[in-house]
Amino acid sequence: MALADSARGLPNGGGVSPAAGPGSGAAGSSAFPEIVELNVGGQVYVTRRGTVVSVRDSLLWRMFSQQQPGELPRDSKGRFFLDRDGFLFRYILDYLRDLQLVLPEHFPERSRLQREAEYFQLPELARRLAQGRGAAGGGTRPAALYRDGSLCADEPPALLGYLEAEPRSPSGGPLLTPSQSLDGGAGRRSGYITIGYRGSYTIGREAQADAKFRRVARITVCGKTALAKEVFGETLNESRDPDRPPERYTARYYLKFNFLEQAFDRLSEAGFRMAACSSTGTCAFAPEQGGPADDKIWTSYTEYVFCRD
Repeated sequence: MALADSARGLPNGGGVSPAAGPGSGAAGSSAFPEIVELNVGGQVYVTRRGTVVSVRDSLLWRMFSQQQPGELPRDSKGRFFLDRDGFLFRYILDYLRDLQLVLPEHFPERSRLQREAEYFQLPELARRLAQGRGAAGGGTRPAALYRDGSLCADEPPALLGYLEAEPRSPSGGPLLTPSQSLDGGAGRRSGYITIGYRGSYTIGREAQADAKFRRVARITVCGKTALAKEVFGETLNESRDPDRPPERYTARYYLKFNFLEQAFDRLSEAGFRMAACSSTGTCAFAPEQGGPADDKIWTSYTEYVFCRD
């Protein structure tokens, strides 16, 4: 990655003499605004410059104390850009604020967060995450199997699947229902995923000849968190419902791409088939929306239900 190379390849830590302090170089604190905007993998964060330079010799410290603003990559709106996992960066930023590691209960991304900590050159955070993994895994304990067939060595015993204790709901019953059977030896659970999208198009006097379609703005994903992550992986945007446990349901995820066929392909490759679909639509005259007098604007919402037995 160009950003990491440029940051790590600074001579003498960014052109500052060894005797100079962290803010005494040409790119001292006055070169950056007090409030900085970061675009991390498409997620926008606004924080104080003092926060991002709080850990000396870290990657962010080098970027924002040893370089000039003009040397750092920016997005189209002028925000400083980092090509990393935007969702996990929230925990990096939380750590930089008070140097404390506080993670949600049943946090499933400890390994990936450790990788991010190592990338941002935060050795103490990486060490704490590695210790947490060892405590959760019991040292040499083998990785356990989740009910969705994914392997996990990061979770405490209460969350482990078949190799450990039976997962229980808050009421004391099993987390799995009879419909959530495993597919033979493949380790894939049955379940449903609903894909939805809103679309609109304008029809003028000449009907189809004048039809103007808009692209799909957002494809939403509803269903069990574990299933959604299994199917869509890194293309799933979890920003509206982060830290959702694997056995919980959500209706707030959406995809990072806008092609329905791409979503259908992923579902098909994961063994899902379409079980049902439905659509509703409303019509408004264009003048009410600031358009030509004779045009009609149709807005529709469509859902596709996919099932895996």
